[in-house]
Amino acid sequence: MRTTKTYTLDNPSQFKSKLLQWAQQFDEIIWLDSNNYIQQHSSYDAILAIDAFTSINTDYYSCFDKLKEYQEQTADWIFGYLSYDLKNDTENLVSKNPDNLEFPDLYFFQPKKIFLLKGNELEVQYLRMVDDEIEEDRKLIDTFPTTIKVSDEDNPCGKIKISLRITKDVYRQKIEQMLQHIHRGDIYEANFCQEFFAENSCIAPLETYYHLNQISKPPFATFFKRNHQYLLSASPERYLRKSGNKIISQPIKGTAKRSQDQEQDQELIQMLQNDPKERSENVMIVDLVRNDLSRTAVKGSVKVEELCKIYTFPQVHQMISTVVSEVDNTTSAVDVIRTTFPMGSMTGAPKISAMKIIEALEESKRGLYSGAVGYFTPENDFDFNVVIRSILYNEENQYISYTVGGAITAKSDPDKEYEECLVKAKAMREVLEGI
Repeated sequence: MRTTKTYTLDNPSQFKSKLLQWAQQFDEIIWLDSNNYIQQHSSYDAILAIDAFTSINTDYYSCFDKLKEYQEQTADWIFGYLSYDLKNDTENLVSKNPDNLEFPDLYFFQPKKIFLLKGNELEVQYLRMVDDEIEEDRKLIDTFPTTIKVSDEDNPCGKIKISLRITKDVYRQKIEQMLQHIHRGDIYEANFCQEFFAENSCIAPLETYYHLNQISKPPFATFFKRNHQYLLSASPERYLRKSGNKIISQPIKGTAKRSQDQEQDQELIQMLQNDPKERSENVMIVDLVRNDLSRTAVKGSVKVEELCKIYTFPQVHQMISTVVSEVDNTTSAVDVIRTTFPMGSMTGAPKISAMKIIEALEESKRGLYSGAVGYFTPENDFDFNVVIRSILYNEENQYISYTVGGAITAKSDPDKEYEECLVKAKAMREVLEGI
């Protein structure tokens, strides 16, 4: 079905830059980049999938059944995304908040051309219908520049003005309402999000992604393009990975800012590690993930490999846990996702109650934000990130958006939660406003 060729690269970093620039000619692009972040669970350093041969594009209604049928019938690599609003397929829920981005709820495609990078090895997989283009493409890629230039002068729209969907005072009121639900016992924790946006604005998507990625260097960076819709993501979080019969989930709960002073930075790590509120947030979501994974797991196989471990990124410190399980050979890959989606780190606990309260209090449809981007392999493995720390852009509507949120618990202070949102939003705002 595919023709595979392998190359040795002299400079993988420069090749990645050339490859991504060459890919811009196509209507469908997914670029996944680990930024060489050292992690235990990883298959490739970077992947590029381009040019749809087949695809599925649907709203949430019966979406997991449709995806399962598409994935099993295609029996090939497929790449795409799951929006947060697929919750309405798995539970009796609705999404009625305004949506200015207008992304489909679910989109996957079977690429004609795939590039898989690991170390200095490049594996190219083309569908046989286009495999006569491999050598020609390889030569053309080498003609592109070794770097992607970022310049304010390249933006024909001028300076971008970011607006707040809700003010700080309204945010504080909504957190107080969330706390009332918690004190009443409706929920233990909920992830509340707020949108920042720019109307009648445009960006250069590739340059914007490159700038965001250079600032953040996350392990789950994504450049996604589908016609006029773009996702530029600097996500540090894995949602779910399947490798053989092993399932891995790595929820993030707990954030601290960085300091340029090394001693103070170490103090911030220790403060985060020992913060009872941050730890309780993380442990609650770990329990939720354990429960979700148990729905498809072999009995007794759900385990916590890491609990509340601190990982450091250029912008922030994060508290991350790793939860694993085993599934048997008859379990559908899509069913593992169906029974765990949306990810607990972006909902709360209990999950359904939290999602209902989130919908009532938030002011915009989440859509692809807090959904997942990734791929299925021909062997029924998969790997998906969590769409956070991301810029979403509808070029046709001239609408730019980024959303940030945080976990609200009984110990939450509205002002501190707001400050945490600003810490998480810093990289996106810096890229868009040039501050």
